[in-house]
Amino acid sequence: MDTVVTALRSALADPDGTVVRTDPAVLDAARTDKSGWTAPGGPVAVVEARSVADVQAVLRTCSAARVPVVPRGAGTGLAGGANGTEGSVVLSVARMDRIIEVSVADEYAVVEPGVLNGALDAAVAAHGLRFAPDPASAAISTVGGNIATNAGGLRCVKYGVTREAVLGLDVVLADGRLVSTGRRTVKGVTGLDLTALFVGSEGTLGVVVGATVRLVPLPAGAPATLGAVFPTVADAARGAAAVVTGASRPSTVELLDAAALAGIAAHLGPQVLTETLGSSSADGAFLLVEFDGPDAAQAALGAAPRLQAEGGTVHHATSAVERERLLTVRRSFHPAMEARGRVLIEDVAVPRSRLAEMFERVEAIGRRHGVAIPTVAHAGDGNLHPNFVFAGDEVPAHVWAAADELFRAAIDLGGTLTGEHGVGVLKRRWLGDELGDDVLDLQRGVKAMFDPLGILNPGKAI
Repeated sequence: MDTVVTALRSALADPDGTVVRTDPAVLDAARTDKSGWTAPGGPVAVVEARSVADVQAVLRTCSAARVPVVPRGAGTGLAGGANGTEGSVVLSVARMDRIIEVSVADEYAVVEPGVLNGALDAAVAAHGLRFAPDPASAAISTVGGNIATNAGGLRCVKYGVTREAVLGLDVVLADGRLVSTGRRTVKGVTGLDLTALFVGSEGTLGVVVGATVRLVPLPAGAPATLGAVFPTVADAARGAAAVVTGASRPSTVELLDAAALAGIAAHLGPQVLTETLGSSSADGAFLLVEFDGPDAAQAALGAAPRLQAEGGTVHHATSAVERERLLTVRRSFHPAMEARGRVLIEDVAVPRSRLAEMFERVEAIGRRHGVAIPTVAHAGDGNLHPNFVFAGDEVPAHVWAAADELFRAAIDLGGTLTGEHGVGVLKRRWLGDELGDDVLDLQRGVKAMFDPLGILNPGKAI
């Protein structure tokens, strides 16, 4: 593999190794991501691309040498999709981080893939606009990574996931060709929608080197926020369905089950929940509902009776301080779980009408396998994040057995293995259960058309 490193340094005019990195610490860091999964082998190099030309040179060189390429951004994924595997070249686009253009008149931005989600949102806010997709990792995840996994977030119930925000892409194919898909217009149906195909493809079809993304106006006025405590998680799930199907669409609907609340109470102190919600809520469930836009306050007032009808005790934030307290309960979920031990963060989605059933299945699975599974959900779109909490560095067999049952339960309820984290490495074994053999063969055929040598992120996603 020294040969490919030498070839890359020649192609990139990098004799001193500042772009083509082979430092042991750099190679080791590229083997893992936020999922905690670490590839058993390791890459031979990490290339820190600065330009489209760099990406093209890497892919031409690796294509000629038949060396696998693993595209990577910030490494914040939760499925092992960007982890450098044995003998691979990790192609990092994290340093390609320029916001090239912001069009206020046409409400779009043109960005490089390494731009942080939160940085883009902050930059366009000065123009009265926002980049709507908001994964929990927005402060540290890249737009390119968002596109690779079709990332979601809290606001997706109203504004949609990343796919709805991508108008066009610049992509380097496995052989080094640069292609542009999509458009800068709101409408356009010329040819097949290759832009949508690349979104969520997890680096298996090409390397995104530029994106034209849709922006939306910042909502007028202050948001209106409700926190509701329910006797059971099933009641809270029904409350979520009731507000989402109302006349006004909420911008956030987040549900925390009793196990999640107990963990948050242990992390923040029970008095925080008592002061914020009126009780420690250890045996109940919590629903956070927020509306934005000029009619937000009226919409929240209209939603409160719907929540109460499902058994909710509703708390209406009457100040920015009270709103922040309610949001803190939701934001504290992941820190609270990490404080308890190692966490396998999962990501299944079911039709919203089956959300209560899925929560019941999660609780039963946890009891059967003797594992704690505190769960938070983007309840407005049926996306659950069960967190398997365990001790030790490796995921124990009984946790994987519980996860296996969880995935099959989601599929059984008409849902999916992953709503927004992607398949990566960790969910490949269940892919056929959801897609079926015929669809899986079609997808592999598409992969072969774009990447006939199979060098792009092999062993990932499909």
